Amino acid sequence: MMNKVILNGEHIHTELEFHKAISESLGFGSNYGKNLNALWDRLSTDVERPVIIIWLNSEQSKEFLNEYFDRIIEIFEQTKQQDIRFNWEDKFDYLLK
Repeated sequence: MMNKVILNGEHIHTELEFHKAISESLGFGSNYGKNLNALWDRLSTDVERPVIIIWLNSEQSKEFLNEYFDRIIEIFEQTKQQDIRFNWEDKFDYLLK
């Protein structure tokens, strides 16, 4: 069964708000480093697949986070491409709405 994670851009305006939302949604726990390296580590190895992150109102987050938003999306895309390269049946995916 596909695990759907919903992030709401209306509530994600800072780096800390993003990391709190993603950590709570995916159960990263208290050891999560709340930075982009930690995000990559968790998404690339620890997150049970299949999973899709649906980021609602993502344009609002992009306005507030600027280049940090772009870096988050780069990590999402790297994770997606890694799963494709590994030819995993169950994959990570994301959708910006």
